[in-house]
Amino acid sequence: MATTTVRATGLTCNHCALSVTEEVSEVEGVDEVTVDVVKDGESTITIEHTDPISETAVNAAIAEAGFEVVTN
Repeated sequence: MATTTVRATGLTCNHCALSVTEEVSEVEGVDEVTVDVVKDGESTITIEHTDPISETAVNAAIAEAGFEVVTN
């Protein structure tokens, strides 16, 4: 199993985490999603997967939930 970590801004509560979890869980290949919310900061989204996942699809899922992915 592989792990991919993504950071996003705008999350403030458990409802936000649930929204991100639901959207990212729908991405093909995703097995499990964990969200560590940092209010007024960069939250961490940890994605467990056995197959390769699409970064574009993950970013789109986070955007669909209403949040912005942090890029380096």
